[in-house]
Amino acid sequence: MTEMFRDKIDVEITVNGEPVEARVPAGQHLIDFLRQTVGLTGAHASCEHGVCGACTVEVDGASVRGCLMLAAQADGAEVWTVEGLTERGRIADLQAAFIAHNALQCGFCTPGMLVACDELLRRGGTPSRAEIREHLSGNYCRCTGYEAIVDAVETVAKARAGKGAA
Repeated sequence: MTEMFRDKIDVEITVNGEPVEARVPAGQHLIDFLRQTVGLTGAHASCEHGVCGACTVEVDGASVRGCLMLAAQADGAEVWTVEGLTERGRIADLQAAFIAHNALQCGFCTPGMLVACDELLRRGGTPSRAEIREHLSGNYCRCTGYEAIVDAVETVAKARAGKGAA
């Protein structure tokens, strides 16, 4: 680690609706901050190159790769993890659909998938299966359960559209 990345930076980040103040190494990734400092281990650090999507979290309304964003870059941001989305009940129907369609096998990719799916479904409408696949193309399922995942997302999209929910 170079000297520049050993420097510490004060950050104020709202994580799952709660303010968090910390002094973080300048080079610490957001996923490491969430897992090691805040203790939220739902999102996983895996490829650490932004390729697999296991570290996907929501920052200011958009899903981002926690391994590509520094904690210092999240200063002043609102961050939601799968834990926070679960506690708020925002993804309850999505989680139920994942279970119903057996869309989680080993479960390693599931937190990142759920956050990415939530972003897609918040756009409203009913995305096509191709649109669902495209949106999730940055999230790898090592168990190759893609069809079940697409089935689950499609089911929730249709149900939300039927209810008039966005």
